[in-house]
Amino acid sequence: MGHTHSSHLHAHKAGDAQHLHTRSEFSQRVLVWAVILTFSFATIEAAAGWWAQSLALISDAGHMVTDSAALALALLAQYIARRPPSAQHSFGYGRAESLAAFVNGLAMLALVAWIAFEAFSRIREPHQVQGMTVTVVAVIGLIINLIVAWLLSKDQKSVNTRAALVHVMGDLLGSIAALIAGLVISYTGWMMIDPILSIFVCVLVLRSTVDVLRESYHFLMQGVPEYINYVQLGEDLSTVIGVLAVHDLHVWEMSPGEPALMGHVEVENLQDWPQTLTRIRHLLHERYRIEHITLQAEMPS
Repeated sequence: MGHTHSSHLHAHKAGDAQHLHTRSEFSQRVLVWAVILTFSFATIEAAAGWWAQSLALISDAGHMVTDSAALALALLAQYIARRPPSAQHSFGYGRAESLAAFVNGLAMLALVAWIAFEAFSRIREPHQVQGMTVTVVAVIGLIINLIVAWLLSKDQKSVNTRAALVHVMGDLLGSIAALIAGLVISYTGWMMIDPILSIFVCVLVLRSTVDVLRESYHFLMQGVPEYINYVQLGEDLSTVIGVLAVHDLHVWEMSPGEPALMGHVEVENLQDWPQTLTRIRHLLHERYRIEHITLQAEMPS
C-alpha cells in the first residue's frame, strides 16, 4: 500500500514538469572497464616499481590505486542515481553523483599533498632509479590512461564523471612526467628531474581538483545554478502581467542541469491565476530553461 501511494505521488500529470530524476546518459559499462584497466595497471606498475627500486613508479601506482577507488565510487554513484524516487527520498538520488565528486576531490587534495611531500623529500635525498624500466612502464601507463580518459570524456555533463576524469588526467600527466623522467635519467643520470616534474604535475592537478570541489559543493548546498542570474530572474517575474510582487523565491538544481524554482507570487486577482501562471511558465522556460516550477499565489498583504 505504501509503495502504491508513493508511486502515485511521484506520477506526473498534464502541466507538471516532465523532468528526469536521474541521469543515465553515461554507461556504467564504461566505468566498469575504466576501473578494471586502472586497477590492473596499478598492480603491474607497483610490481615494476618494486623491482626497479623506483619510488616514482611506486608513487604513481599508489596514485592509480586511489583513482581506481575514485572510479569505483563514481560507478556506485551512477548506480544509486538511477534508483527511482521513494517515499523516503522524494527527489530521487541524483545528488549521489555530486557527493561522490566531492569525496573524490577531497581524496585528490590529500594525494596531491602526499606527492608534493615526497617530491621535496626526493629533492633533498635523490633516489637511484633504473631509468629504462621507468620509461617502458610509463609508456604503457600513458596508453592505458589515454584509453580511460577517452572513455570518461564521452560524458562531460556529469560532475561526478568530470571528477573521476580529473583523477585520470592526473595519472596521464603522471605517466608523461614519468616518461620524461625515465628518458632523462637513462641518458643523463640526472635524478633531480623526477621530483621537479612531480611538483609540476601537482600544480596542474590542484587547479582542476579545486574546480570540481567548488562545483560539487555549490550543488550540494543547493546553490543557484551559475548560469542563472537570481536577481534578474526575480525582476523578470515581477514584470509578468498580473504579478504585483515576488518573495520567498528559491532556485536550485534537483540534479545537474535540471533547475527548479519555487516561491510566492502576489497577484492582482486570484481568479486570473491560471492565466498568470501560464505566462510565468512560458517566461521561465524561454529565458531560463526552468521546467520544474512550484509557485503559490497570494493576494497583497
